[in-house]
Amino acid sequence: MSAVITQAFFQHALLAGTFIALACGLVGYFLVLRAQIFTGDALSHVAFTGAMAALAGGYDLRLGLFAGTIGVGLLIGGLGRKGRADDVVIGSVFAWILGLGAFFLTVYTTSRSGAQGGAGTSVLFGSIFGLHGDQTGTAVLVAGVICLVLLLIARPLLFATLDEAVAAARGVPVRLLGFAFLALVGATAGEATQAVGSLLLLGLLAAPAGAAIRLTDRPFRALAFSAGLAVAEMWGGLLLSAAAPKLPPSFAIMAVASAVYAATFLIRPTRAARPVPA
Repeated sequence: MSAVITQAFFQHALLAGTFIALACGLVGYFLVLRAQIFTGDALSHVAFTGAMAALAGGYDLRLGLFAGTIGVGLLIGGLGRKGRADDVVIGSVFAWILGLGAFFLTVYTTSRSGAQGGAGTSVLFGSIFGLHGDQTGTAVLVAGVICLVLLLIARPLLFATLDEAVAAARGVPVRLLGFAFLALVGATAGEATQAVGSLLLLGLLAAPAGAAIRLTDRPFRALAFSAGLAVAEMWGGLLLSAAAPKLPPSFAIMAVASAVYAATFLIRPTRAARPVPA
C-alpha cells in the first residue's frame, strides 16, 4: 500500500477528496437539518443528465455537472415555497430529468463515445483516482469557495432553518438564503460526482451529517462533526481502496461512511440537561 500512497494519482485523489468531503460535510449537515435529503437525491440524477448533455454537445463534462445541478437547484427553489424545495416539485422534476439523461446518453454513445467512451461510467460511479493536476486544482478551488460561502451564511441559515417565521420577522432574508443554499447544494453535488459518482453522492452528503446529528444536539458542534467525519471517511475509503485495489474507491468511501453511521447507533450521546417542569 505504501507504494500506492506515494503515487501522484493517489495524492491528487487525497487532496481533492479532502476538500470535496469537507464541502459535503458542511452542506450535508444543513441538508439533513432542513429535511431536504430528497433534493440531494434529485440533484444526483441531475448531475448525470448535465454531464451527459455536456458530453453530447462536445463540452467538458464539468460544465454540464455544475450548470445542471446549480440551475435545477435554483429552479426547484423557485417553484417551492420561500426558496425551499418541496417533495411535489422535486417529484415533478425528477421524471423528465431522468428522461433527458437517457436521451443525452443515447446521443453521446452513438455520436461521440469514440473520444471518451468510459465517461458515462465515470459519471455514474466516480473517478477520483483519475483526476489529474488541473482537475484537482479546480476541485480544491470550487470546494473551498463552497465551504467559505456556507460558513459565512451558517448563522442566519441556521436561524431560518430552526424557526423560519421568527427569522423572517427579524429581517433575515429567508427566501434569499434558501436560494443560496440550494445553489451550494447543486455545486456540491457537481463536486461530489467526481469523487463517488452520481449514484452514490447522496451517501457522502447524508451519512456524515446523519452521524453528527446523532452524536450531539448542539448545532455548530454537529456542523464541525459532520465536516470532520466526512473528511475522515474520505481518507479511510481511499486508504481502504489502496490496500485492496479490487475495491472501487467510491464503494470503499461509502462503505466507511455507512459503517461510521451504523456505529453511532451503538453510542448514547450525552444530551444537555434540561430543567424539569414544576
